[in-house]
Amino acid sequence: MDFGLSVLIALNAAAWLLLFLCFMSFGFTLLAIPLLYASLISWLVSIASHPSINLPMLLGKNPDGSFPIWSTVMFFPYLYFSRVFSMVRRSINSDEPYSQICEGIYVGGWPSSPSLLPPGNPAIIDCTAEFPRIKELKGHSYLCIPTWDTRSPQPGQIESAVKWACRKRARNQPVFIHCAYGHGRSVAVMCALIVALGIVEDWKRAEKYIRERRPYIRMNSLHHKALEEWSNYRLSSPNRNGEPNPSGNTKSAMVEKKID
Repeated sequence: MDFGLSVLIALNAAAWLLLFLCFMSFGFTLLAIPLLYASLISWLVSIASHPSINLPMLLGKNPDGSFPIWSTVMFFPYLYFSRVFSMVRRSINSDEPYSQICEGIYVGGWPSSPSLLPPGNPAIIDCTAEFPRIKELKGHSYLCIPTWDTRSPQPGQIESAVKWACRKRARNQPVFIHCAYGHGRSVAVMCALIVALGIVEDWKRAEKYIRERRPYIRMNSLHHKALEEWSNYRLSSPNRNGEPNPSGNTKSAMVEKKID
């Protein structure tokens, strides 16, 4: 099992707790209280992001990519830790901000500025639960499927994202799928998309196809499991225009009704 984020944030929570105890031992009570709060919030996120719970809605990210005030205030230690960690990691990492997988289709990391966005006014699929949609990108078509880092979108979310992206491509609009770094969550959705568009036959070939163009992708067993489940209950097959055709079997129709 890939605990990933849960372990990282639990370690972060333990570090905050140690700092709290250190400050308390020196009598700095007022300075210590925020550290205790940061530790408690980190423990909460660690639990909510555990694979057996997997509750990204805890952060309250809105469909338009914004965070309500209560979430920004309550989860300030985690949200801003994620953003600072992302900036530091990017500064020491040589990963490209995005990669073109095929014509008009891109995958990459969180676009914290317009300069990190692919060309052509792309439609954006945001796979993050922890990063906001910046105000400069409000004019772009946008779909949010909030997912914890190191976790995978659910099969129904993947199918919804694929249908949305196929509609955009049918109008010749570029599509950019992103997570934090373009390594896992966004790659899982991209695998399903290029299968649905008929570029490759299945998600395993799709992973290899994407890796040739973005070598540092790192999908884990949770991503693989979600893609396998998505493949087992595929609701569509590509047509000449890249727009998915609904499947005619009863089982698929039932699943489509549940997803929609």
